[in-house]
Amino acid sequence: MLRRKFLTVVAGLAAGLGLTASAKAQSWPDRPVKVIVPYAAGGATDAIARPWSEELSKAFGQQFVIENRGGASGMIGMEALVKSPPDGYTLIMSPNAVLSILPSLKKTPYDPLTDVVPIGYTGEVLNGFVIHPKAGIKSMKELVAHAKQNPGKLTYASSGNGTANHLRLEALKLKAGIDILHVPYRGGADALNDVLPGNVLMQNEPITLPHVKAGKLILLSINGKVRNPDFPDVPTMTEAGIPDADVPIWFGFFGPKGLPDAIVQKINGKMIELAKDEGFKKKLWSVNSILEPKTAAETRQILEDDIKSNLEVIKKGNIKLE
Repeated sequence: MLRRKFLTVVAGLAAGLGLTASAKAQSWPDRPVKVIVPYAAGGATDAIARPWSEELSKAFGQQFVIENRGGASGMIGMEALVKSPPDGYTLIMSPNAVLSILPSLKKTPYDPLTDVVPIGYTGEVLNGFVIHPKAGIKSMKELVAHAKQNPGKLTYASSGNGTANHLRLEALKLKAGIDILHVPYRGGADALNDVLPGNVLMQNEPITLPHVKAGKLILLSINGKVRNPDFPDVPTMTEAGIPDADVPIWFGFFGPKGLPDAIVQKINGKMIELAKDEGFKKKLWSVNSILEPKTAAETRQILEDDIKSNLEVIKKGNIKLE
């Protein structure tokens, strides 16, 4: 009798907890939501996260507040996410590299497949290698020829060790058989500050493109399957004679392990709605992000595939963090 009563009480408590969790998911969000950006303000991730946060704030009637937590190539921000309560009030908007590249290069305080929950895919960016005019290089062919004649003389600024921008350089070096000096920064904006005056000669980030339009930098190529519509005369890496060296850069929203599926689906549903809005598409394209609505499950599959393909580049190139 006692055992039966005990089991009845436990079952009742479990049901109550389930109802409580469901009720919380239904009422979410009833206060501001923190969105971690794992890089410094002013960089590509920050530029893409802000319009998303603005639109999600309108959609849910609560503020989605950006918190920049840069450092360690995005690892500091991701660690802050996985240590957060899985209640939907701390999310991260991150580029793929923090999850699909960095853990394959060093020990991280999180597992990309078990410690984070993919919520939605915010799109891919179409940008490429830029170079300062003082280098006197105007095409990828000239770049490769110069680098072969002057190994280690060209310099390249990235958002940090283990970022997709870093891996793009390593893929280029591997495929073209050249040597270019990698100079890591805390974020894209910091890197750009040294590229614009020519202190470092090269970069590969969306935030460089307005400066290409202004004539301050030269765009040599596009990393992607198609050309950038704003620069129709600039070839893709494959068209420039360097195939299989793209290393896609995409962004997504993620939550900590244990985030209720009801909240995941609630956010993802709004993201898919926004991705179909022509005005929002234009807003995101202004920061070179192509919107592609994806479910949470599709986002997870993209992440899993990305981890495998990037690991292949890392192994073939024997890439190690400095």
